[in-house]
Amino acid sequence: SVRNERKAELIYTAMDTSNGFYRGHADNKNRSLMNVCFMLPSKQLEHAFLSDARRQGLLGLAGHRSLGGIRASLYNAVSEESCQLLVDFMAEFQARHAASSPPAKET
Repeated sequence: SVRNERKAELIYTAMDTSNGFYRGHADNKNRSLMNVCFMLPSKQLEHAFLSDARRQGLLGLAGHRSLGGIRASLYNAVSEESCQLLVDFMAEFQARHAASSPPAKET
């Protein structure tokens, strides 16, 4: 749906403009509109991201149990406002941590 495209676009734009701080699992042409998955430069930053997000009320972002990373599920009940809150948090988290982190590794 157009609404899901808008929600996904918010998060993918935040990833694409993060200078590699947030790195997607999927090729751009295969990106999901339902589950936006990405990695941070290190497992430590992923743990900090999830912990800080939880404190901000952003829940359910843990990625696959064996692959790790972050997964934002954008099912119908998730509002565009919730996606914007995540994007705002991503920008703030990156601003606090990017200077001390190398870019995410290629996989």
